[in-house]
Amino acid sequence: MDRMIYIGIDILAQASFYPLFAFLFGFGAVIISERTSQKGLSYPSVFSRRLLILLFMGGVHAFLIWHGDILLNYAVFGFVFLLFYKKSGKKLIGTGMVMTLLFTGAISLLYIAGSAADGEMSAPQNNVPLLQQSMEIYQNGSFSEITSERFKEWYKVNNPGYSIILFLSIFPLFLIGAGFAKLKYLSEPAIHKKVLKRVFMASIFSGFAIKLLPYYADYTYFYLFLQDNLGGPLVSIGYITGMALLLENKKAMRLLRPFSFVGRLSLSNYLFQSILCTFLFYSYGLGLYGSISFAGGTLLALGIFILQICLSFLWLRHFRMGPVEYVWRMCSYGERPSIRKRKEGDRG
Repeated sequence: MDRMIYIGIDILAQASFYPLFAFLFGFGAVIISERTSQKGLSYPSVFSRRLLILLFMGGVHAFLIWHGDILLNYAVFGFVFLLFYKKSGKKLIGTGMVMTLLFTGAISLLYIAGSAADGEMSAPQNNVPLLQQSMEIYQNGSFSEITSERFKEWYKVNNPGYSIILFLSIFPLFLIGAGFAKLKYLSEPAIHKKVLKRVFMASIFSGFAIKLLPYYADYTYFYLFLQDNLGGPLVSIGYITGMALLLENKKAMRLLRPFSFVGRLSLSNYLFQSILCTFLFYSYGLGLYGSISFAGGTLLALGIFILQICLSFLWLRHFRMGPVEYVWRMCSYGERPSIRKRKEGDRG
């Protein structure tokens, strides 16, 4: 059962959700630029303040809560986005696609060259002693020991060398998302239905074909790299365009509406998940780290998400935005936005 669920998640979700978040970050950045322009504000100033606040949140999240943080990367890469935001939608999408293809092509050539020189690269193997040491610290270590281990694991994928790979994996999706926003592909799907259908068909089929490579070809570094860095983003674009087309159907929109509650509180829910799971798994909480099967962890994740849907629905009955979103917006614009919903009969 664990193996079957792992394969399902590997094909359907792994490396296809972080590109979706990166896409939405770029998409949202363009919406903010349009709103600041309407208000007569300086977009670079407002956006830079948002990024600095995000950088602070990411630092707290990465080093005190969970090493798998993405907010720090988004904040840093967001400053680079300021060099591109004035470009047209087509240029943004084209630049993002070219960056992805060049990056994937360059790394692929390196893998092929390495394979030719040293023989076929085998699949990656886990370092069992290091895994056992990490598990012991998270299960039984003190807060300071866990914090130290958390920093080590964060640095493994955020060191100066690997940060270049992270940038080339994430930033192109910023540009593609921004391009979609400028061209109104998602805000006006009825007008762009033909384009969305073509993109959906091309990306979803090619994406899944590439994501299946390690299962019908050799299980090597090369195919795993293609699976994550090319197949993952393609499937993500397929999900986005497919959802835009699906939501043109009123029945589908009503059925999927509960997911919008979580989406409107996306940053609050992102941090809530980390805080809750830190309590569940680390030694200064319930200490469940390493004691739950893959199937059990999947069920737990679904349970947490259902809880978040319910809590988000209840919150949005009384408030316009999430608590973290409120702080983020207040610090970005230097004024306190209205957070409580007015009840009928209230005088404004």
